[in-house]
This record gives sequence, C-alpha cells and structure tokens, in this order.
Amino acid sequence: MVSRFSATTVKTHRLGLDNGGMSSTVSFLFVSFMLFSSIGYLYTCMVYKNINVNNYGCEEDSEGSWAIGVFYGDSPFSLQPIEDMNVWENMSSSWPVANPVVTCGSVSGSGFPSNFVADPFLYVQGDVLYMFFETKNPITMQGDIGAARSIDNGASWQQLGVVLDEEWHLSYPFVFDYDGQIYMMPEGSKKGDLRLYRAVEFPLKWELEKIILKRPLIDSFIMEYESRYWLFGSDHSRIGSRKNGELEIWYSNTPFGPWKQHKNNPVYNTGEKMGARNGGRPVFYNRNVYRFGQDDSETYGKRVRVFKIEVLTPYIYKEVEVDLGIEKPTKGKNAWNGARSHHIDVQQLKSGQWIAVSDGDRTPSGDVTRRYVVGWLLILAAGSLVFVMGVLLGFVRCIVPLSWCPHGVKKRSDSFLILERSSVLSSKLRECCTRLNRVSLVIRCKMNLNTSFGRLAFLAILVACIMLLCIGIGYIYGGSGGHEPYAIDNRYSQFTMLAMTYDARLWNLKWYIKHYSRCPSVREIVVVWNKGTPPDLTEFDSAVPLRVRVEEKNSLNNRFKIDPMIKTRAVLELDDDIIMSCEHIERGFKVWRENPNRLVGFYPRLVSGPGPLEYRGEKHARKFNGYNMILTGAAFMDNRVAFGRYWSEEAKAGREVVDAVFNCEDVLMNYLYANATSSRTTVEYVKPAWAIDTSKLSRVAISENTQVHYGVRSYCLEKFTALYSGISDKKVEFRRRRDGWDQ
Repeated sequence: MVSRFSATTVKTHRLGLDNGGMSSTVSFLFVSFMLFSSIGYLYTCMVYKNINVNNYGCEEDSEGSWAIGVFYGDSPFSLQPIEDMNVWENMSSSWPVANPVVTCGSVSGSGFPSNFVADPFLYVQGDVLYMFFETKNPITMQGDIGAARSIDNGASWQQLGVVLDEEWHLSYPFVFDYDGQIYMMPEGSKKGDLRLYRAVEFPLKWELEKIILKRPLIDSFIMEYESRYWLFGSDHSRIGSRKNGELEIWYSNTPFGPWKQHKNNPVYNTGEKMGARNGGRPVFYNRNVYRFGQDDSETYGKRVRVFKIEVLTPYIYKEVEVDLGIEKPTKGKNAWNGARSHHIDVQQLKSGQWIAVSDGDRTPSGDVTRRYVVGWLLILAAGSLVFVMGVLLGFVRCIVPLSWCPHGVKKRSDSFLILERSSVLSSKLRECCTRLNRVSLVIRCKMNLNTSFGRLAFLAILVACIMLLCIGIGYIYGGSGGHEPYAIDNRYSQFTMLAMTYDARLWNLKWYIKHYSRCPSVREIVVVWNKGTPPDLTEFDSAVPLRVRVEEKNSLNNRFKIDPMIKTRAVLELDDDIIMSCEHIERGFKVWRENPNRLVGFYPRLVSGPGPLEYRGEKHARKFNGYNMILTGAAFMDNRVAFGRYWSEEAKAGREVVDAVFNCEDVLMNYLYANATSSRTTVEYVKPAWAIDTSKLSRVAISENTQVHYGVRSYCLEKFTALYSGISDKKVEFRRRRDGWDQ
C-alpha cells in the first residue's frame, strides 16, 4: 500500500514538473521571440531604410536585375561603352553620360512597372533610333515588349511604353524589314509556336501576321543569306534536348515559310558553355556573317560569345569563334553588368559608326533565392541559440518533451504495447529523445551560470545570436552586396577621384586605390604626387585607369591645379587617409549632380562671429545647427569652375598664404566659392554613416597636432576675410534637404 502511494506521488510530481516545465518553456520562447523580433525590426528600419514596398517596379526578382547599355565603335569588334566616348548631356547633369541607359527605373517612371529590362534590339530609321526590349511586369510576372526612342544617337532614350502584350511571356523582340514592312518576331515559346507580328502604326501598334512555325523556338532570328532565308533558334521541348545547349536551323524562300529543317538538326546539342543559344542579331561585316551566342556555363547568361559562320547550306553548318573585343567589367557587383551579359545587337549608323545595345546584370541567376535561403537559415540558427540560452537559464528543461516520445505516453492499451515492442522505429525514436534530453543536462552542467565561464559563455551565445539575426536580415533585405549608383532623371554619370600624397603615405595609397576604384561611378583616379620618388603603377590594384601626376613643387595648391586630361566635369577631392563606404560616395555624387555649382562634401564647418574668427570642428557647427564651409579634403566640385577660380589672378594672394603656412587650401576654395556668387548657398553637406580618418595613425599629417592646426587655420580665416570678404552670411542649416542625407 505504501509502495503504491509513493509511486503515485512520484508520478504526479513528475507530471507537474512536466507541465510546469512546458509552461515556462513556452513563456520563455514567446518572450524571446518578441524581444528578438523587435531587435530585428529596429535593425531593419535603421539600416535598410529604402526597402521597396510600393510594388511599382524594380522589385528584387529571382531572374535578375537586368539593364541595358550602349556601346560605340569603328567596327562591331571595337566597341566601347558610352562613358568612354565622353558624351555630355546637360539636362540630366550627366558629364559624361554613363551606362546603363535603360533600366527598370526609366521604364517604371514612364508609367509601366518593370522589374528588369533585357534582350534589346535596335531599329534605325534615319537619324532616329528605336529600341525594343523585354520588360518584366511585376504584377503579371511575365515579359512584355517595351520600346524607347533616341534622337541623339543613343545618349538618351524616351520611353514609349509597352507596345506588345500577350497573355503569355514575351521576350527577344527581333525586329526586321521585309518587302517594305516592319516585322517583329518575339520569343513566345509558352504558347508553343513562333509568331510574326507586323507594325500597323510603328512603333506602338503591332498585329499578328502569321504563325510561321508550330514549334516553341526560343531566342530566334531570321537572316537572308545566299538567296535563302535562314531561321536560327532553340527548341528545348525536343526529346533529348539539352537546355541552353541546343540550336536548330531552318530555311525558306521567304520569312513566312514554309520552313524546312536543316539536315543536321539540331546542329548543336551540347553543353551550356558552347554558345548554342542565340544572343542577339547576326552581324554582316566585311563580307562575313557573325552569330552571337550565350555562354550559360557558370550562370544563366554569363557572357556573349561570337562565331564567324564559315559554311551554311541545307546540309552543312560550320562556325568558328572569334573575339568580341568588349572589355570585361572590373568592378564586380558594383558594375551594372559585372556578373553577366547575354545579349547584344549591333547596327551601323549612316555616319559609318557602329552602335550596339547590350544587356547586363550585376548579380548571377538565382541570387535573390539564394540570399533568402541563406538569410532564413541564419535566422533559424539564431533561434537555436535562443533555445540554448533557455537551457542555461533553466526555462528549457528538455529539448524534446517526454510526452512527445512513445515511452512518455501516459496510458497505453495492451495492443499498443505489443505494437510498440515490435517497432524498430519506435525504439530508435525513444533512444533519440533520451539522448537529446541528455544534451540539455550536459549544457547546463558544463556552462553553469554561477561560474565565470558559464556567464562568459552565455554572453558569447547572446552576442552570436544577435549577430546571426542581423546577418540573416542583411541577406534578406540588404540586396546583392554591391553598391549601386544613383540616377538623375534615370541617367547615370561618372566622376574623377583626385588624391594628393607623397612617398611617406604610400601604404595608405595602395588601400585607397584598391577600395575606391571599385565604386560604381568612379571613372579615373589621379594621384597628385607632391614629394619623393613616384610609385610604379604596377604596385596598385586598380579597377579603373590610374594616373600619377608628378609635381615639381611640394605645394598644397597642387590639389586644385588645372588638369586638361581630366575627362569628367565632377571631381572628388578625397584625402588618402579617409576611409568611407562607396555607398556614401555615391550619395555625395548624386547631391553634387543636383547642385553642380556648389561644393558638396562630408565634413562641415561653421565660421561665425564678428571677430577675431576662430576655426572650430564639426561640434561647433552642430551646436549652432548650421555650416558655411565644406572641407575639400572630401568634397565634390566642378573641376573647370573650381580650379579656374583657384588659379585666377584674384586668388593669387590667397595661394601665397597657403604656400606660406602650408595649410588652408580648402579654406581658400570655400572663400572663393562664397564670394563668386550672390547665392546664399554655396555648400552642401552629406553625412556618411561612418568614416575613418587615419591621419592620426600615420603621424605624417599636417593636422596631427590639432591645437596648432586649428590655430593656423584661424589665422587663414582672418587673412581670407580681409582679402575676399566674409562667409558668415552663407550659413545653411542641417536637415533641410528632402533626401535626409544632411542630418
């Protein structure tokens, strides 16, 4: 009797512990979920403020973020991007215009939402260029055919909207002339056939002319060659067809058919690397025909390969690869076509110049899906660490509740017991539950919170949990990891970086060039070498052209020397001891393009008071909520205007002061800007999220001794005020711009 009572008491006590343990576990997990969700939400809001939630185009898409660029050359094999041609466009502050020229933003901005644009084809009509391309609708998630027009040889494009929209996906809008009519043959393989459309009101209205082939060919084109019309395309529905590695050829006497198969069809059925799938319109050049094909080996649309067609008959097809001649992007994800490019269309203008349009993407295929999977796995890992913390704190007493395991079932029938004994799976499950629950005991014993080691371990787990959570959110909301430039009126441009240094700071310069040369909008880096033996250019890892300008005299005035070799209007003067993100460099460039007549920089100062004037740091400007000076050690400016002012006869006395004190060249530039215009605003501030000044570490900077440095600059303020009048009336407030970057 006593034995039965004791057993019942123990069983009841154990059940109570189980119920209490479950209750505390659920409470702990709920509180932890709310706490870490709040941390994740705050982190997302603070770091990723510009998440697109308006469903109006340019959303992240698993197919990519394709855009379209323009190239020029004397032949189809000497093409250069538009930025290398030094084409300037004043309306959008593009000096020069830079690729890409058509993006999801330019299409969406015209009232037709688009996630990306790709597969461009040109149609030349006199002096007017028309471009037809695939644009992916973010609502229907299928491709439509969009169009744009250019009257300045491709420097700018007016969006004409969607010109062909079917119930199925459309892409690859191959446009051509035949018998006085304009036709389009888009890829619409989802419909199961190949269709030819005729322009009724070019370029906006098209109607179906004929279904020319009952085959779902993709990326097809028609060309006339040796008295026949030839149709090239890929049919992935064919039995045994290798995706992106198959090519078929058909021939006819007219583009309308009937079409006959090439004897050796498919002429290719091989690996994705071979360029079998078409990548644009064929080119006739120097009595030869060249076909463009896609290399899809590493990722879909990795690059375009070009093949010279040597033999084309109904029985034989032979081609050999030649060099396309376009330089590969060097900036990786920071370049609009850094990861892949799978289409090109080349046409000759009546001037004899060749023009090409090509698509490109900064990320590989499936990048969005990969990032989402990795991000959620990291968040899941953070959740598992929360569970471990619950074990250490005693809120989680077992990993798997005993009631979930077969041996923890409270009441069993005889038949269930017989079945359980004979079940190997049930036995294994009981064993697994037992071992898992032992793990929680081991963790609690090894990491006892009453010991220093236990508390340290708990803190490390907490930090790791928060880090995994933030990194996971970064994968989901942080984009591809590349830095993208900002557009003005959907157009892009570039600038030149200029750094003044000498031999004692060479270690700084190497890092500087490697980092900043990969910023998206940097065109060239010019190093003003003031003293010592100039370095060998091979010592540097630069993604853009690099030039070292050796000066005869060690003078700070050399920073603003007129340089006819600079090809961009914008120059970023950035000291080699300043480290900041490319993202904030791009923000500064955008603000300058919006205000090209001002100095735009990252370090504000305020000069105020009737005198004597005193030079103070940024805290003084913050205290009085305003600034009227931007340090040109990190500032954008119009090199023609700024350098011209600095080397004018009026500024001669100021330059002499700079040489005398070996300081204050940036102060002088601010005075020259302030007194060259009646406008109250001559400077703009852009706040970087972070910036590191390594000048204090190098021990070779003129500002190493802050007190002496500020004293010299206070002297300069007095001198320049006497020479050029004051700048106190040019004060502008922080937080006045709508972009929020002047906080």
